[in-house]
Amino acid sequence: MKSVESEPCCPPLLDGPLDEAEAIELAGVLKALADPARVRLVSMVACSPSGEICACDLPGALDRAQPTVSHHLSQLVKAGILDREQRGKWAWFRFRPERLASLRVALGEGRTQADRS
Repeated sequence: MKSVESEPCCPPLLDGPLDEAEAIELAGVLKALADPARVRLVSMVACSPSGEICACDLPGALDRAQPTVSHHLSQLVKAGILDREQRGKWAWFRFRPERLASLRVALGEGRTQADRS
């Protein structure tokens, strides 16, 4: 039986706690994802068979007005979660999985309990 005193109260992060700049950056990503419509947009783009989706397809799929969808997309691009490419009249969006990797690392995803001690 392990003693309570032998285990730390919180599992350590990979390189220790986040510094101020890392916390600010991560909070920006979390803030951008704090809206259900934005989470759905990220999911739609990430699940697209081609890996990208045209903005013209999103208002109908999300059942939102085009200006509302544009606002959400701009917030996701600003946070670095999506990339935007202009092709003629339409904007195309691609998911950036590496941007969310910092979130997974900060939360300790993929590490075993042995890695944490």
